[in-house]
Amino acid sequence: MIILFYLLMCFIFGTTFLAIKIGVDAGIPPFFGAGVRFFSAGILLFLFMRWKEKVSLKILFRKELFFTGVGLTFGTFATLYWAEQYVSSGVAAVLSATGPMMILIISTILLKQKTSFTSTIGCIIGLAGVIVLILPSISLNVHFLWIMGCLAIVLGEVFYASGTIYTKRVKEKIIASPLVLNAVQMMYGGLLLLLLSLITEKVQPLTLVHTASIGSLIYLIIIGSMIGHSLYYWLVTKTDPVFPSTWLYISPLIAVGLGVTFYHEEMTWYTGIGAVTILLGTILVNYSALQSLLWKKTLFPKRVK
Repeated sequence: MIILFYLLMCFIFGTTFLAIKIGVDAGIPPFFGAGVRFFSAGILLFLFMRWKEKVSLKILFRKELFFTGVGLTFGTFATLYWAEQYVSSGVAAVLSATGPMMILIISTILLKQKTSFTSTIGCIIGLAGVIVLILPSISLNVHFLWIMGCLAIVLGEVFYASGTIYTKRVKEKIIASPLVLNAVQMMYGGLLLLLLSLITEKVQPLTLVHTASIGSLIYLIIIGSMIGHSLYYWLVTKTDPVFPSTWLYISPLIAVGLGVTFYHEEMTWYTGIGAVTILLGTILVNYSALQSLLWKKTLFPKRVK
């Protein structure tokens, strides 16, 4: 069951990038689409947990979850949704895999934490992959907004990394189900995205009634956010935080394949080399944790007493 749910989670996360692209191309304003997705998913999950009597309304007023929502949802997805107006879903997925590298950089430079040689090399390789992905396009006179979109996604991963580091402290302060914590931070992040949309975007009602628009929103709310993230947190409780996070190595490849096959996105040698380099760097950044995971679960499984 664990392997089945893991593969399902990887597939879902891999498809969300294309679903975002379809919705944006259909005319849904990016900040509005992201806001509707996360606020709806968050409030539905929260109401479900409230119905199960597993959460108190007091948790809605915890400022820690507001700051978590700023990092994990608002900053991460405001940049991603905006960027997918100009960047293919495959490139967006590959650049999103730089999240662990940003965590390493922030932990090392700002928090003064020691890091291994392998992780440092992985970070350098991963960032080199980003340059391989973007730099040739600059010399080929690619549209300026394409470059800005790529840089926006990388900036979004800085938000993601900051939110992830901060979340570790939040879990020590707030005793609650991971599903509840995720639901509340999604509500806060979604609300901030809707406020940003109100200030910067003009929503055309006709664009929201297209089949592509409706399908994209429903898929991202139910499948992407509610089911995908629930599977992730279920796997965290049943295994450990490292194993579920390895979706970062699989989902970008799924996203690239889906984009090329079903949405006719362009796949160049630069994209392929950059993607492989970034994923290699991501693996090396997490090498110690992955080695520990494989050592415990594969080489020396626990004996049943």
